[in-house]
Amino acid sequence: MTAPLVDPFHRAIRYLRLSVTDRCDFRCVYCMSETMTFLPKKELLTLEELDRLCSAFIRLGVEKLRITGGEPLVRRDILTFFRAMSRHLDSGALKELTLTTNGSQLERFAVDLASLGVRRINVSLDTLNEAKFAEITRWGRLPQVLRGLDAAQSAGLRVKLNAVALKGFNEDELFTLTEFCAARGMDLTWIEVMPMGDIGNEDRLGQYWPLSHLRRRLAERYSLTDLPESTGGPARYVRLEETGQKIGFITPLSHNFCESCNRVRVTCTGEIYTCLGQEGHSDLRAPLRASEADAPLEDAIRAAIALKPKGHDFDYSRQSVDGRVSRHMSHTGG
Repeated sequence: MTAPLVDPFHRAIRYLRLSVTDRCDFRCVYCMSETMTFLPKKELLTLEELDRLCSAFIRLGVEKLRITGGEPLVRRDILTFFRAMSRHLDSGALKELTLTTNGSQLERFAVDLASLGVRRINVSLDTLNEAKFAEITRWGRLPQVLRGLDAAQSAGLRVKLNAVALKGFNEDELFTLTEFCAARGMDLTWIEVMPMGDIGNEDRLGQYWPLSHLRRRLAERYSLTDLPESTGGPARYVRLEETGQKIGFITPLSHNFCESCNRVRVTCTGEIYTCLGQEGHSDLRAPLRASEADAPLEDAIRAAIALKPKGHDFDYSRQSVDGRVSRHMSHTGG
């Protein structure tokens, strides 16, 4: 039971992304339908069950835990869960506890998160134009998010912005977002839009802005130095020599990044997805609830890792949305 988690392709699993809720206070057009039907609360893992689940993964070698949603900070009493996870930071078993957020609740929670051992966060922000922000998030309020960024940095959290590259929407803000981050000492990662979920009449192919094009535009104004670092994650990084900031590119469509994948995702209902871009998943809630002992849960985790595929099938190259998965991005937590 002490053997590390290794998938069939000899990739050690060190990173867990955990969704703590499917709910969100925004309705971003590439992530959710405007009229989402959320899960009954009885189907969600309780905070105590989330603690048991994460503790099992940490015993099995997971060293990085990222909390996602939906919007994780809208989960009631979520600080209780962060407080529970901080004990693994104190023991040294967990190397990093972090989260991805839309920033709407950071003004409330940034100081507490920092006190519980969170050192850096990712904030999803696709535009600095207030009208466009309202359009892309449907329900969002940009000033509230900007106050959240201020609060996070004031609390000592290192902030990285994640921006989804959307053709015809934020192409004209490439340099605006870059300069905004440079002025605040923040890094920036761009993400290609992924074919996930039925989001009504949104045009996935029409939204697709290849990051190879974005990078060429950056190179017209800045000197780009490729960075060799790899976290086992999907991003490839460059440094802008003029500003010193780091720019990441997550390119599931124009470049498959699966060969070094060290992560799995667990939903708020206890489903483990070993690949973001595949439908295959396993149930961890049943063994979690079936026994107070952790051995059945750990057996289920190992069985799921044994089914981890080599990679996803996202592909827009044939001018069609191939490799689409049916679940919304918010279901798996990104």
